[in-house]
Amino acid sequence: MSPSTQVVYEASPDSGFVASINATSISYAIVIVGEVTYAEYNGDNTNLTLPQDGINTIQNVCGKVPCVVVLISGRPLVVQPYLEVMNALVAAWLPGTEGQGVVDVLFGDYDFQGKSPRTWFKSVDQLPMNVGDENYDALFPYGFGLATGVGQH
Repeated sequence: MSPSTQVVYEASPDSGFVASINATSISYAIVIVGEVTYAEYNGDNTNLTLPQDGINTIQNVCGKVPCVVVLISGRPLVVQPYLEVMNALVAAWLPGTEGQGVVDVLFGDYDFQGKSPRTWFKSVDQLPMNVGDENYDALFPYGFGLATGVGQH
């Protein structure tokens, strides 16, 4: 991160927050959303959607300023209804104590790279979905992602 970079932090910004800080002076917003911490059966979530506060944050920030959404989850979640207002989506999975690694690529210290180890579905109604299925119609297919110098898959 450049020493001249100014970071403004707001937990769960409401619709007036971006306007109140002069959106024209913001280069981009980094919106971090994700699932509530879970383990084993306590994490069962049959609708596989983002928590409502994450949806609200995406809607309140993205579309008003250029927006990178970082999704913290242990599995694919339904994101398609919100993709059109995002400039980029980063599936950070569960970075644990290595959140600094996510920051390093967001601020350009390292290149993004990686391929999805999972098929990312458009809706829960498509599940189960596997590569080779007759009606395989993934939002992001297995292996989708970036590799240094290659660009989008």
